[in-house]
This record gives sequence, structure tokens and C-alpha cells, in this order.
Amino acid sequence: MTGIKDLAQHLGVSIGTVSRALNNKIDVNQETRERVLKAAQELGYVPNQAGRSLRQGNTGLIGFILETDPEGMMQGDLFFIRVFDGMQSVLSEYGLNLMVMMAPSSEQSDEYLKKIVARGLADALVLSATRRVDQRIDFLSDQNVPFVTLGRSQTDRGQPWLDLDFEGVVVHAIDRLTAQGHKRIALVVPEKDLNYRTVMQTVYKKQLEKYGLTFDPSLVIEINPGENSGVALASLVLEMENRPTAVILSDQLHPFGLYRGLADRGLVPGRDLAMLGVSARLASVLSPNLTHYRFKLFDLGQRVAHALIHRLPHLTQEADPPVVRECVPFTFVEGESG
Repeated sequence: MTGIKDLAQHLGVSIGTVSRALNNKIDVNQETRERVLKAAQELGYVPNQAGRSLRQGNTGLIGFILETDPEGMMQGDLFFIRVFDGMQSVLSEYGLNLMVMMAPSSEQSDEYLKKIVARGLADALVLSATRRVDQRIDFLSDQNVPFVTLGRSQTDRGQPWLDLDFEGVVVHAIDRLTAQGHKRIALVVPEKDLNYRTVMQTVYKKQLEKYGLTFDPSLVIEINPGENSGVALASLVLEMENRPTAVILSDQLHPFGLYRGLADRGLVPGRDLAMLGVSARLASVLSPNLTHYRFKLFDLGQRVAHALIHRLPHLTQEADPPVVRECVPFTFVEGESG
């Protein structure tokens, strides 16, 4: 079976040129178009319909697959809003628009993705909530669909990705907390098998070992995202027989619930329980001030968009486009909670 790459190699031209010729774009001269069409007929070119639909650039849309979480969404989790804003600021320069595709919690995300690809709704896709082993990456790679992942995965098909520096957060947090004398430090991670959970746990164990602290599995607390889960977290931590004196949080809504849960018991963050969070600008409303790690989400969105542009042959003239793989650094914000 002859594909678009085979045609390009046979003719000695770029994949973008072949794609534009096959799709009758006006920026391909007549002689080149005829050469491509003739070769396609002679070699038995068969387009991958799913991948072709997404590569043609006819829709002018970039699809962002967002997995919904009822609690996080309902309580105003604005993490992605700034990411979307950053992406659109770049996509607009190329005449593209961002389309957010909400994968319902009632449906397997893999099956939802297959429906999206089959319908050819977008020129390229962004996957979020990447898992440690993610079959969606294999699927999109096999279908020759241009995509970028927001988050890494151990499933590696050479795909571009952007991720937050969760390793750096854990390293810095434990360095800081041990310097303050803490020896019982809890790490709060999501229940889902998301890749960043594995990343944080791995570094957490290494850092404890570095300081001669014993790893206690009970101090790795798995809990759903959202403010209400933060309230439940307060009960979990305070009811432990040998409770931690500090916690490292990975969900930006957990601090709000944890503050409330502590207040209900007459306890004060920082004084009765040290905490360091990954947070957004809303953290400024907390009192005492939350000690946290902030990421420039608008900049992250811009980098995601640029990484996608490199994957679209009809928008780039690069002979060997780069595969973007970057960890976005954090800014440490000093507070009173830990």
C-alpha cells in the first residue's frame, strides 16, 4: 500500500507539496500537480482517510480533548482557560481556531477519541490527562494523525509533548520541608493512573532517601481532584495514627478545601500543618498566604500551539521540523503555609 510519504520519496518532493497537490491547493504549480497525480495513480496511492481528513487543513480547527471531571469542573477549575488563551493567541496567526472537545466521564476516553478521528473534525489534536501507558498515543500514531500531548507518557511513539516540571516541584518542596525539620511529609496525588502521579511518586521516594527518611506508603495519599476532596483530605490527614506534619499537594483546588477542613477544627495552615501546593492566581485569596508553585499557563498554551504547527505540513516549510519535548519550569511563590 502506497502512502503519502512513499509518494513524496518517489518524486523527491516534500510531504507538504504532495499533500497540497492531492488536495488541489492553489500554491502548487500545474506541472507539479500533474506529476503527483500521475505517480499516485501509477503507484496505487491509498489515502489514510482518518489521517488525511485531519491533515488537510480544511477545517481550520485544532481539537483539544479535555477529559471532564464533574467535581473539578463544577468548582471552577480554571487551569485550562489560560492554556486555551495562549494556544489561540498563536493559532490565530495561522488562521486556525481552537475547539475544546469534552470527553464525557460516562464514556471511555479511548472510544471517544476514535469517534473524533473518524469524523475528521479537526486538523490536529491535543491530548490531555496523559496516562502512564496511554493507548490513545498508539492509536493516533497508527492513524498518522498530527497531535501533541499535554503531559508525558511512557508510551513513546516519538510524539511531541509539553509538561509541567512536577519533578522540580517535589525536589524543591522536600528540600524546603526537611530544612524546616519535617520528617513526616505526605504527598497527595490523583487516584487516576495519570503519568504525573508516577513522576511525582518516583521523585518523592528518591528525595526521602536522599535525606535518610523512611518511605511510608501511607503518606502517599490518592484522592480525587476538587475542593471537596481537599476537605476530605483534612480528615484523612488528621485522623492518621502517626500523622504527617507537612503535605505536598498536586491539585490546585485541594488547598481551598484543606484550609476549610483545618479551620473547621480550629487549626491553622502553616502552624498546625505545613503545606505546599501547585496553584494558580486564585491562591492569593487564601489566608494565611499559600506557599506554592505557579506555572505560566498562557506561555504553556503558546508552546503547545507552536509544537502543533510543526506537525502540520501545509503550514510549515521546514524540511525537518523539530519534535518539541519540554518541561515548563515553575515559579516558587513564598507564603506562610509551609
